[in-house]
Amino acid sequence: MRSKLGRLMFLFSIGLCLFSGCIENKTTHSSSIEVTSNYVTTESYISSITTSTVSVTTLSATTSTSLVTTLAEEITTVTEPQIQPTAFSIEAVPEYSGMPYAEINDNKPFFTDYPTNSFEYYSPLDDLGRCGTAFANVSIEIMPTEPRGEIGAIKPSGWQTANYSGIIDDIYLYNRCHLIGYQLAGENANVLNLITGTRYMNIEGMQPFENKVANYVKSYNAHVLYRVTPVFEGNNLVASGVLMEAYSLDDNGAGIQFCVYCYNVQPNIGINYADGSSWSLIQETEPLLTEQADSVPERNIPIEDYPTYILNTNTKKFHYPSCSSVDSMKDKNKLEYTGTRDDVIAMGYEPCKRCNP
Repeated sequence: MRSKLGRLMFLFSIGLCLFSGCIENKTTHSSSIEVTSNYVTTESYISSITTSTVSVTTLSATTSTSLVTTLAEEITTVTEPQIQPTAFSIEAVPEYSGMPYAEINDNKPFFTDYPTNSFEYYSPLDDLGRCGTAFANVSIEIMPTEPRGEIGAIKPSGWQTANYSGIIDDIYLYNRCHLIGYQLAGENANVLNLITGTRYMNIEGMQPFENKVANYVKSYNAHVLYRVTPVFEGNNLVASGVLMEAYSLDDNGAGIQFCVYCYNVQPNIGINYADGSSWSLIQETEPLLTEQADSVPERNIPIEDYPTYILNTNTKKFHYPSCSSVDSMKDKNKLEYTGTRDDVIAMGYEPCKRCNP
């Protein structure tokens, strides 16, 4: 990876070569130099170079110098977003007390940079095969356009398939949890984006926040800075939980802003986070371990299977789309939300007394 200085020298050498070539041939050239766009993933940071296409005609010493100067200015003004939430500490997380998540840092994300370009970044696996931070600027541009595919072939660190019929509604303890949900970035069977997570953390903890971001981006064509960091203690193969952060860029966090820790726990089930083994806390029998781990179906509920409500951000009421009150609602106060009724109520909205959603 070239440093900023290295990239500058590289571009400067291009300018000199173009200039010298022009002098040697004593002819007029027409050329196009394009600086690559968006974010380039590396092991330590993301670097960005703004898209810029410069057409060079009648190349001279003046135009060559001007070109290199312009490109140099673009490079030196690039910001390098902080990938890891360095200010976060597991010590700040309260003990699990029956709620699937806890607000951290007064519910304010730890972002220090606010890049505007759409991007995705997935940390490389560590020496134990564990995922790291996943980071994106979520927008319509990176959202999926096709249904989600199969992910059963992926075995994240600590993966074990345990059947708890009669204790867990969906039977199976673990899901292959996307750090950045498929509905947000379209990443499916990406080993850098899947961890071993309980059904409880996936559905009760993470999914309501994923739905909230997805609905907001789709409703307002918005951009939301979004970062999810799995928290592994010591050499554990199963994360203790995940830190989820989000901030809507177009309105300086007025629409979306949260910083929460979702607990990777399952009520009535004990978990050994070192290797993913588990046991029931209400009976003495061991869980039924299946040998067909790769074929166990994922039961994440796709967002399109949830009901859709219309939220009035002014009155804090929510309605069915067919409700007559929706017709008189001002567009600036209208927000379409797809998710559970409980999710909407948890966001501080009350059901409309006319349509009684």
